Order: sequence, then structure tokens, then C-alpha cells
Amino acid sequence: MPKLSIITINLNNREGLERTIQSVINQTFTDFEYIIIDGGSTDGSVEVIQNHADRIDYWVSEPDKGIYNAMNKGIKLAKGEYLLFLNSGDWLADENVVKDFCKSNLNEDIISGDLFIQYYNETELRKAIPKNDLGFEHLFSNMIPHPATFIKRILFNKYGLYNEQNKIVSDWEFFLLCLIIHNCQYTHIDLTISYYNLDGISSNPDFSFLQNEERKAVFNRYLPRVYRSFEKYSKEIDSLRKEESLYKEYVYLKQGRLGFIIRCLLYIKYIKKKLI
Repeated sequence: MPKLSIITINLNNREGLERTIQSVINQTFTDFEYIIIDGGSTDGSVEVIQNHADRIDYWVSEPDKGIYNAMNKGIKLAKGEYLLFLNSGDWLADENVVKDFCKSNLNEDIISGDLFIQYYNETELRKAIPKNDLGFEHLFSNMIPHPATFIKRILFNKYGLYNEQNKIVSDWEFFLLCLIIHNCQYTHIDLTISYYNLDGISSNPDFSFLQNEERKAVFNRYLPRVYRSFEKYSKEIDSLRKEESLYKEYVYLKQGRLGFIIRCLLYIKYIKKKLI
């Protein structure tokens, strides 16, 4: 059994798929499994897959019921101890990522690395959450970076596959279940794992409302009281931050420009008094 299975899902993203595949097949360590689930693309993606078929352990191109249905297909086929979801358009950070992970001695349920976020010509490094820092607040307002996180395959047997009723947040829901509800083991690996291309549905601002609604529904399904309390707490914190910002602006004005103006006025008043 290989230590790692990499799963790529794709639908009509030929250019992105080529980049993803190249980053996987150019790894210096080759003892891993690679699976591609294509949703019946008509843009030439199948030809891209066929061109590299000798480096792919399993692939299929057929209609599916959405992103998470495609991911679940890959999970059911995978044989690796850990799974890494690297969807088309995303790519591994360098040719030693798989080697560095597979030769590590880490054995936690979920292992998260660093991630480069690619947006047009800008790149931002998002660091993994340190092992001892991970808490509910991270999943309340953020997400564990899916393309930079290794997940033990057995967790999907224990806690179920991705929820296909959601369109955007099922990977986040799975992390919530594993890390907060079931207290699975977590750590971070001090490696940059992948580049995440900000052109997917979850990063499209047009879908932000749907994302928020799905997250709220998940919270209310599993942790309604905790969610309400933390939501109230977060609003109070945001309010305090705004007040702090206003206070800092006041201090800045008092010590800076406003203080200078006040001192000038007082000096002018003093000079006028002396002249009289």
C-alpha cells in the first residue's frame, strides 16, 4: 500500500489540468498513487489525460453530480494511507514535495502544510496553523487549506465521505467533524506543499453568499449553541477592534498632526499676547 494517493478532479480545464499533471509526474519520488476523475470534459482535457496515461494509476471521464461527488469517486478508488486533493489548476510547489512528505515520520490523522495562493500575477504564502494553535476560531472564520493537507484515508471510513448536498464547503465540513467534533490528531509539516489557483467556485466572490449560508447550516447542524455563542463573541471582538482603531486614530492625531496644530495655535496665541 502506498503512503500517498493524489486525487485530481477536473471539468473542462484543459490548461490547468496539464499544469497539475506535470507537477505530479515530475516528482522525484514516484512510489505514490495518482488518480484523475474527469467529469466528462469536452474541451480536450481527455486528450491531456491520455497523453500521460502511463503515469496515471487510474482515470475516468464521465458525468458526475458535482465537485464532491467527483472527490468521493476518487476516495473510493484510492489505496494510499493518506490522500491529497490537488484539483486541476493547482500544482505541487516543487519536485520534492511527495518525497519530503513520504519520508517524514509524521503519523497524525490530518497533516497540513503551507500553501501559495496564486491570484493573477500575485502570490501569497499562507502558513499552516501550528499544531498547538488550532482551535474552533480557525474553522469559524477560515478553512484548512485543502490542496496542502494530507488526510488519512481511514477517516472517510469512520466519519463518512464528503457531503454531496453542499456545493462549496464540504471539505471544510469534513475538517470540522474530524478536528472539532471527533478530536482527530492534527499537526503541521514545515513544507510548502502546493499552489492554489484562485479561480475555483469557492473563491468566486459571486458565491460568497452561498458559502456563508452553507457554513452557517453546518454549524447549526453540529454545534448550534457553540456557534451562537462564538458568533456573539466575534461580533463583540469586531466592535472592540473598531473602537480600538478609532482610539488609535485619535491618539495619532493628538500626538501627530492634531498635536502640532494645537501647539501652533497656542504659540500664535502666546506671541499675540506678548505683542500686546
